[in-house]
Order: sequence, then C-alpha cells, then structure tokens
Amino acid sequence: MTAYPISELDAHWRAANYLAVGQIYLMDNPLLAEPLRPEHIKPRLLGHWGTSPGLNLVHTHLNRVIKERSLEALCVWGPGHGGPAVLANSWLEGTYTETYPGVTRDADGMAKLFRQFSFPGGVPSHVAPETPGSIHEGGELGYALAHAYGAAFDHPGLLVACVIGDGEAETGPLAASWHANKFLDPVHDGAVLPVLHLNGYKIANPTVLSRIPEDELDALLRGYGHDPLYVTGSDPAQVHRAMAGAMDDALDRITAIQQEARSTGADRGREYARWPVIVLRTPKGWTGPATVDGLPVEGTWRAHQVPLAEVRENPAHLKQLEEWLRSYRPEELFDSEGRPTPQVLECLPTGDRRLGASPYANGGRLVQPLPLPALDLFAVPVDKPGSTLHEPTRVLGRFLTQVMRDTAGQRNFRVVGPDETASNRLDDLYDATGKAWQGMTEPTDRNLSRDGRVMEILSEHVCQGWLEGYLLTGRHGLFSTYEAFAHIVDSMVGQHIKWLKTSRDLSWRAPIASLNYLLTSHVWRQDNNGFSHQDPGFVDHVLNKSPEVVRVYFPPDANTLLAVADHALRSRDQVNVIVAGKQPCFDWLPVDEARIHVARGAGIWDWAGTDDGAREPDVVLACAGDVPTMEVLAASALLREHLPSLAVRVVNVVDIARLMPHEEHPHGMTDTEYNALFTTDKPVVFAYHGYPWLIHRLAYRRTGHAHLHVRGYKESGTTTTPFDMVVRNDLDRYRLVMDVIDRVPGLADRAAGLRQAMTDRRIRHHDWIRAHGTDLPEVADWTWPY
Repeated sequence: MTAYPISELDAHWRAANYLAVGQIYLMDNPLLAEPLRPEHIKPRLLGHWGTSPGLNLVHTHLNRVIKERSLEALCVWGPGHGGPAVLANSWLEGTYTETYPGVTRDADGMAKLFRQFSFPGGVPSHVAPETPGSIHEGGELGYALAHAYGAAFDHPGLLVACVIGDGEAETGPLAASWHANKFLDPVHDGAVLPVLHLNGYKIANPTVLSRIPEDELDALLRGYGHDPLYVTGSDPAQVHRAMAGAMDDALDRITAIQQEARSTGADRGREYARWPVIVLRTPKGWTGPATVDGLPVEGTWRAHQVPLAEVRENPAHLKQLEEWLRSYRPEELFDSEGRPTPQVLECLPTGDRRLGASPYANGGRLVQPLPLPALDLFAVPVDKPGSTLHEPTRVLGRFLTQVMRDTAGQRNFRVVGPDETASNRLDDLYDATGKAWQGMTEPTDRNLSRDGRVMEILSEHVCQGWLEGYLLTGRHGLFSTYEAFAHIVDSMVGQHIKWLKTSRDLSWRAPIASLNYLLTSHVWRQDNNGFSHQDPGFVDHVLNKSPEVVRVYFPPDANTLLAVADHALRSRDQVNVIVAGKQPCFDWLPVDEARIHVARGAGIWDWAGTDDGAREPDVVLACAGDVPTMEVLAASALLREHLPSLAVRVVNVVDIARLMPHEEHPHGMTDTEYNALFTTDKPVVFAYHGYPWLIHRLAYRRTGHAHLHVRGYKESGTTTTPFDMVVRNDLDRYRLVMDVIDRVPGLADRAAGLRQAMTDRRIRHHDWIRAHGTDLPEVADWTWPY
C-alpha cells in the first residue's frame, strides 16, 4: 500500500474545518487566545456546517495530487452551502489574501475572514463570484456537473473535479448531466472527475442516493458509463488513506484513457471512455457536535446548518462550541501570529496551480477575441426593400460556419442546442464541424464526430450548463433553441445574470464572453407544432434582471440578424437574447444600413412611411420583430394607398431596451431621443413580437405613453396558417389599419368605409383558410409595393 503523508493531510483538513466553524460563529477571538465569551459570537448565526468537512476533505486531497502531478486543475463545488469550506481553503493557500489584501494570512486576517462571512457588507454563505477559484454559484442546485463538463471541453490539459452533493444529485438537471461523458473527447478535451458526496441528508430529509443499496447505486453509476471508486468511513486516518488511494487510482485511469485516445486518435473504437467517479460517504457535519441538548446531530439532518444555535444565550452551547473548536487543536495548526504552520501548508501546490488561483476560474484572463468574418461575405443583396425573402437563421448559419472554421485551431467556439441545429436552419455548421458524440454509431447516423463542436442533447438545462462552463473558463458560444422552451432555463439564466452582475463589481474578475441565445422557431411561425410551442415570454423574464447585463434584440430580417450576431459575439459580460425567425422573411435593409440600424437600436424607416420630415406625423406605426415588421409595413402600404394625405411614420425597434429611460438601462433613450422618434402627443400603434404589456412596462414613464397602443401575442394560438396567427391575436395589417383609424383624430368619420373594408377582409380571411387551408392570395403573395 502506498504511504501517504497522512499527518500533513490531516493537519490541513483540520485547519480548514476550524476556519469553517469560525466563519459561522466567531467575530472575535479567532485563535481562542482566551475563553470564549458571548461577545465573541456573531449576533446572527448564518451559514451551513453539514457539507463543509466533506468539501474540506476533497480540497485537501486535490491539493496533494495537483502538487505531486503538476496538474492544471479546477474544482466546481456543487453543494449549495459550501461557502465556509471553499473560503477557508482559499485563505489557507494564500489566494484569498492575494485577491483581498486586507484579509491577511494571520490572526488579524483570520478575524476579518470570520467576521465578513454572512455579515452585512461581507460575503455570501454560498460559493459565489467573490470566492477565488469559483465558476459556480452555489445558490441553486443542479448545475455543477454540466458546468464542469463545459469547463473541460477544449481544454485538453485540464482536470475539472466536481463535488456533487447528494441533495443536488436528486435534481433533474444533475441527473441528465451524468450523460455528458458521452460528449467528452479524450483527445481534445480535458477530464472531469465527479465526486459524489453522500452525507445522507438534505435540509430535513434523507437523500435518495444515500439510502438505496450500494449495489443499486453501483449499477446506476455504471449504467451512466462511469467506473465508481468508493471511500466510506468516519475515522479520519482511515478516510484519508482511502481518499488518497481513490484520487491516485482515478487520476491513473484518466491518464490511461487520455493517453490511449491520443495515441489511437479517431480509430480508438466505438464505445465512449468509462471515466472514474469517486463516491465519498462521510457523516453529515463530520467532526462536529455528536449531540446537542440530548439530540443526535453529527450524521443527521440537524448538522445541516448551525448545529449550536443558542451560543450567545446558552452557556452550555457556548462551552460546547469552544470544545468543538479546540478539538481541532488549533495551536498545532497556526502559530502565535495566526499564520498556518508548515505542516498545514505542506500539501499545497504553488502559483496558478492553487485551486483559488486557477486562471480557468477567471476565464476573462484566458479569453481571446473571436476571428469574426466580414458581414459583407454573408449578407444578402437588398436592391429594393421587401422584394426578396431569405431564411434569417440560415443566413446566420453560414456566418457561424465560417466562425467555426476560423476557430478550428483555437477550438474556443461552440454552438449548443437541444437537438434543433438543423431544424433551426443552422446545419451549414456541419460543413465545418460535426456534432460531438462519443457513443456507438449506426450507418444511418449523420454528422456525428468524435471531435465535433456542435453540442446537442435534449436537455436545455445541460446545454445551458455546458455553455456557461465553457464561457466562464474563457471561450465563446451560442445557444440555439426554440423560443417557447427557453423558459426551461429561466432559473439558470437568472443565476448567470446575477453572477455577471456581481463579477462586474470585482476588479480582479476579467470580463468573459457573453452568453448568447438565439431564440427561433418562434411564436408566430409554429405551423406544425401549434399552441404548445407558442410562448414569447422568455424576454419578459430576462428584462426583469440587471439592466447592465441583459440585452434583447428583435432583428427584422437576415442582414440585421447578421449585424446583431456580430455585435453579440464581440460583447463581454452580457446575456444577449436574439429572437429571429427561421422561415422565409422579407429582406428590408442592405447590410450597411443594417449595421447602422443595430448601432442605433431603433430608428425611422423613411422609405416605409409618408412622413417626409417636413411635417409632424399624424400617426406612428412602430414594430419590433420580423412578423410584426411585415404586418406594420403592409398596414403602412394600405394607408398610403387608401389615405394618401395621412402622414405615417414607421419606426422599427431592434434593441428593445431602447424603449427604457436612459436612467434605467444603459441602452435606454433619453426623453429627447424617445420623443423625437415617437412624438409626445401623436398616437403610436406598436406591433410587438411578444406579450404587449412588456412594451407598456418599458415605456410607462414616457410623456406620450397615454397615446401608446400595443398589439402583440395574447395567448391565442393553435395549429393554423401563418397569417391566421396574427389575426387571432389582432396583430394583422387590417387590424392595425383599423387601430390607426380609431386613434387619429378626425379619421373615424372620413375613413369609415376603409375601416369596414378592413373588417370585411378579416372575415374573408376566416372563411378562406377553412375552405382552402392556405392564407389569402393577397397576403401570401404580398410584397412591398413601393
């Protein structure tokens, strides 16, 4: 049996445990230089002890193997309340002091470390952006393993350890993430070492995986494609030996898998590698109080948070806390000045190999600009607005294909999505790369590749987690999905936005590439899927979030989509939501005008209206989205034909945040800018892609809000014709003309005949589609007539 430096490992582990307990309880007397008194205790005891000793054990043993093997490593800390442990280890290895020089690695710094934890003006109880070495917010469970795989993709020299709490293991996203090993290429990617930490309990209940028989757990993990290694116990010396052996065994297996794959290349067989996983069983709240007030604590759910809850008020609890802290023998771990002793530090790696200093955990240090090609190479010609049609996402796909080709050497760009790349018209990507796939193949398969950089798995959660991990470790990407099902990752994008918002305030965190969504197969063109696939509300959710981070774009045609994508892929520290159709769409703007339009975010389309600039408009027709834009332009053409004296202004909005006041969003317009576009007192009929009340919410403070009338999706959908969808939701051209007649003073009387004609056309449409199954010829064959 290999002889491991158990005394050094145990010293480091005990020091980390001591620091974790101190963060939860103490605000003074960090070295116990005098007996504990109530005033040494925090007035509010916040934080979680239960998972901390297990995390400290993993951190300690990762330190050893990183140092001995000169590894580049990163760890994703999945358990939701692991802050005390990861902060403790960062302080011990010195990265915390390097990041925050005021928290020195001595008694004074230890006191600051303790006091700031879960304290006003301090740091969160979760692993968070403020934590050196972290890429993962521990507040919401389920994403650790997907993040770990995302970090490993295209980093062939990187080991990504991932601690999975047994509570987290019960979530759907985590359960699906076990399948990510079928997408990890041992040649071009790094390795992921999952550590499933079974301590038996969640907040108040046992955990599923800790209570099933071990043979069932073993069969489950082997069924996922892993080879499990087990570490079980409560005796520290025995667990240290077992954990050290498991770590070495796991890393030897990983090395063998990678060496074999990298020597055989593409001819390495049909089955994906069976990577190791460590199953660590230790008691919840290990080394903490065995009982409190006569009730069992260690090894039970009572150890989850604060085992001794009345330390200030109850002398017995205060005495028990002091005994608990002294059980770690701090006098052996820290010198008289509070500095860690050499024995504690012996197992630590140095420099950037320390987990808290890993450049992979601060991806902005590694990120390189994408080599984006010139848009002119992919733009569609527009000699006359509204006379030709293209599928916008197919045009974008050609642009992305070139990006994929140009990053073949760097391997720092990926496109992810749930089985919809071809459906969303992005399949030209397969000319540059295949779909990542390590499993068995059949002769009928197409475009699968061991080293592919298009990622498809039918779990939006896993797609999002992969891309977040990829971006947070210094790369670029795009998430393409059906618009209606982006809601599946509502919580995940919320957490990522919070991460970015916090990171922006940390000078030491370098900006990362933005998280870019392409939402397509959208609400207005779900011809074969119907009502279940019609939901444009993801943008409402996103626009509730931090304005400095979120951007939402509605490009009206192919060239504008190219310009938006170019902008989004160049941006940093943002979440960009791009909503664009995949069905044939009219081309409105040449690419140079599209660039200008995107830079403005909103603008007057002079050619589309009859507002010649010499007089005020009688009405403003505004639009955001490809289908609303077409309906507004068709309505404008009808008004020009039937009411030629009416001054109509057409405004297109591509950046929806432009509607917000400048004080509330960095892209928002000043009142002067807004009024110049929309006027202060003229009726505005706004055709919007999504739920109409969002526009009212964004513009409610504007002077002309009382004159704003918005048409949009009203949750009226079915499997029907494209034009019937807009009719059902009162977004159609005829309804818009009627809205203008109803709202422009004096038109109701003199345009009554036109209004009636518009009503009649809607009725005729209703009868026509039921007789013919297609839209009216005047709609289906319409082009811009001017």
